[in-house]
Amino acid sequence: MSIRSPMSREERLDAVFHALADTTRRRIVRRLAKGPTSVGEIAAPFSMSLAAVSKHLDVLEDAGVVVRERDGRFQRCRLAPRALDEASVFVDRYRSFWDDNLDALAEYLER
Repeated sequence: MSIRSPMSREERLDAVFHALADTTRRRIVRRLAKGPTSVGEIAAPFSMSLAAVSKHLDVLEDAGVVVRERDGRFQRCRLAPRALDEASVFVDRYRSFWDDNLDALAEYLER
């Protein structure tokens, strides 16, 4: 068993954006936003193997976006929204920059 050193803030942010860069993983996050569910239920709408879905869940879990818990033979997954908070803060920081620039462009075009 390897012991991982804690991720820096930047590494956590990189992991979250990497995890969310894939359509399948974003669909999994949308599903888990409705509430916890089993891996089998997550896999149902996808035309891929359970093992492939599990690999996507590994990426989301490594990024801290998803938590998997064992319940006997079953694994239940739930969303861990705190990991998404840092990504949201990052995006929000630049939202005002783009809003200001788009407002200035609209004003320029109106003249």
